This record gives sequence, C-alpha cells and structure tokens, in this order.
Amino acid sequence: MRRVFAWIELLRPRQWVKNAFVLVGLVFGHAWRDSAMVSAALCATFAFCLASGAIYALNDARDAEQDRRHPDKRLRPVARGAVSPGEAAVIFGIIAACAIMLAAWVDWRVAAIVAAYLALSGAYSMGLKQVPVLDVVIIAAGFMLRLLAGTLGIGIEPSNWLLACGFLLTLFLGFAKRRAEIAGLAEDAAAHRAVLARYSLRFLDKATVDCAVGMTLAYAAYTLATDTVLLHGSGLAWTLPWVLLGTGRYLYRLHRRGGGGDPSEELLRDPILGASVAGWLATVLWLIG
Repeated sequence: MRRVFAWIELLRPRQWVKNAFVLVGLVFGHAWRDSAMVSAALCATFAFCLASGAIYALNDARDAEQDRRHPDKRLRPVARGAVSPGEAAVIFGIIAACAIMLAAWVDWRVAAIVAAYLALSGAYSMGLKQVPVLDVVIIAAGFMLRLLAGTLGIGIEPSNWLLACGFLLTLFLGFAKRRAEIAGLAEDAAAHRAVLARYSLRFLDKATVDCAVGMTLAYAAYTLATDTVLLHGSGLAWTLPWVLLGTGRYLYRLHRRGGGGDPSEELLRDPILGASVAGWLATVLWLIG
C-alpha cells in the first residue's frame, strides 16, 4: 500500500489545481448551464490532470540525481528511493495513454490538444528546459493549451484578449518562479537547475514587471472589449481592482518575502493574495451569473 501511495505522490495531485485553467472557458463562455458542456469540460480537465501527472513522473525519472541535492525536491518519490526511475518511466507511459484516451472520449480536438501538451512538455523535459526564456514560454504554452482544450476543444469560441491575458499571466508566474529559485538557492541555483546560470536577477525583475503590466492591460482590454460587454455587460471592469491587488501582492512577496516559487503555495501562505483571488472569482461569478 505504501508503494501505491508513492506512485500517486509521483503524479503530484496537489499541483493539479493548475488544470482549472481548462474550466475558464466554461465560465466566460456562459456554458455552465449546458450539462453536456460541463461534463466535457470536467473530463477534459481530468485528462489534463493525468497528462500533467505523467509529465511529473517523466521529470522525476530524468532528474532524480539532481533532485537529491535540492532542499525540497529531495523528498520526491524517485529522489528519496520510494519509486525507481524505471517505474516512473512506465507510469509516465501508462498515465499519458490514459490521458489521451479520456480526451479522445470527449472530442478528437481535446485529444489532439492533450497530445500536443504531452509532446511539448516531453521536449521540455528532454532538453528545451535548458534554453533561457524558451523554457518559460513552453510552460506558458502548456497553460494556453489548457485554455484551448476548455474552449475550442468543447465547442466554445475563445476570446483573443482572454488568451493573451492567460499567456501573459503564466509568463509572469514562470519568470517569477525563476527569480525565486535564484534568490532562494543563491550560489547553488545552477546546480539544481542548469538554466538558472543563464538568467540574472536584473533580467528577471524586468521580465516579471513587463509581463505583469502586459497582463493587467490585456485583462483591462478584455473587460472593456465590445464583445465582452455584449456577452457579460460592462460590470467586469469592476474586477480589475482585484487583479491589480493580486498582482501587486505577488510582486511584493517575490521581492520582499522570498516567495513566488509556487503559486499554489503562495495562495495558501498569504491571506491577502488568497483574498484577492477569491474576491476576483466571487465578483466574476456574481456579475456573470
């Protein structure tokens, strides 16, 4: 039984909250009243949970030796010896196949998007993660594929402004994570993630601010766009203060509190950041609903 728990831990279910990106189209596309759309979106979300879990297993199988030297990653199943690299590779293959089959049950377009995510993330694991900037862009592209699975994949037309906002948000979080890693690991940063040797704090500070500003402007443009006003009314502009609060608080934690490494952890640790996200979500649901 302990081995089964280690296999489940290998898939990192705590990180699956990121796959809620698939459900964004359901909310902003006013499709939550359509039971068929809801079922399709939930299945697509779980398919991405399996796909992301498979990629975590692949990463751990490849990076076990490096992870053993990391203060936190050394506790991962493969790094600590609870799961062998060979087992992790087999689990990757099985779970990836299950993800594609579940996605195909929803729609061939969802299956194609999940397959593209697996291919892109696999290429990242195999070497593209060593290329500065491209490494963060690939991670952001993975989130865009989630958005597309929950929109085009199930028959909802996505908003270009919303896609731009989502892409800039994930770029912001990606560059923030790189900065947090360099600041937290100091001289050992490159030993734990080789690409960090090719970044500088100055570059990452500029990149995070640029993405934060671009994301905020894109979201503001989305709330004020003609199509958005026709679909939701003009009230969505009132959610912008929550976005500004959350973005500013994240930057504060990144620069003054040593945070920014994991968005999920930051939400749990910082009540103001958590309140800004909860306030934004509650306001959106109230205005749209």
